[in-house]
Amino acid sequence: MATPSPFVEVEVDDRVVKVTNPDRVYFPEIGATKLDLVDYYLSVGPGIVNALFERPCMLHRFPKGVTGEPGAKVHQKRLPSGAPDWVETVQLFFPRWSRTADELCVTELGAVIWAVQMSTVEFHPWNSRREDTERPDEWRIDLDPGPECPFGTVQRVAHVAHEVLDELGAVGYPKTSGGSGLHVYVRIKPDHGFADVRRAALAFAREVERRAPQDVTTTWWRKDRDPAALFVDYNQNARDHTIAAAYSVRGVPDARVSTPIRWDEVDDVDPRDFTIRTVPERFAKLGDLHHDIDDHVFDIGALLEWAERDEREGAAPPVDPGSEPGE
Repeated sequence: MATPSPFVEVEVDDRVVKVTNPDRVYFPEIGATKLDLVDYYLSVGPGIVNALFERPCMLHRFPKGVTGEPGAKVHQKRLPSGAPDWVETVQLFFPRWSRTADELCVTELGAVIWAVQMSTVEFHPWNSRREDTERPDEWRIDLDPGPECPFGTVQRVAHVAHEVLDELGAVGYPKTSGGSGLHVYVRIKPDHGFADVRRAALAFAREVERRAPQDVTTTWWRKDRDPAALFVDYNQNARDHTIAAAYSVRGVPDARVSTPIRWDEVDDVDPRDFTIRTVPERFAKLGDLHHDIDDHVFDIGALLEWAERDEREGAAPPVDPGSEPGE
């Protein structure tokens, strides 16, 4: 007779989630287990729910932990089978494959913990909500350093981006990417489709490039970019392109976290300092630094005017987002 898999039951508000294999090591570099991952997400509950709330969410699952082995990570659009009936979804249509998918749509912390039970490490939400999935309400600025770009360049460019946002009257909410870059989120009116939001994001990226030409590129093709430059990746605003949410753990051995920061922390921040071991204490002290993002909504009309100006002056419109794999 087979021995049953060990499990623990975790209470989340009025839900109970059975967590199997709680002692499985998920992050070998720091010896963190599946249950440690659950405890982390519980500790930042209001923050991760705020980041994911009512957004279609792709899951990055690591059934055997973050081993670094080929095939260890599963990119999952459809909700894993066996979900309780209280875990909510939103149906999306994917024209390229003429198919639909019911993606996770977080409305409560229990759904996050259930997804972790299903071996999810990273949460990658859309920048639109289920009320109208085709009209984004979030503009994402991705400061993506090239392979030879030092983090000091990322910090300098973040200040330039902040300066431009201030001039526009937009409130930006920065966070570490959990890798080598920084992200800035801006809440926007859901009045435009993905193409317009992406076009506005490119106009912003070009303005940052004009102000910091020694550091920044908007060149589309990777092969044509200076590896020491920072790419302002406007394509993260294309339909079905997602990046790790605020407070999402990343699938790296040290269990790094994509962590909200204040603008006055940019010069001193080191993304390696933010892990599932350190962020809970920071969250307990500071709370969710993105808690009021919905109170500061920006109209991208000014950026679309910049886009029209740039195109009149000969700048190319955005390249088809599917024209370079992995972008």
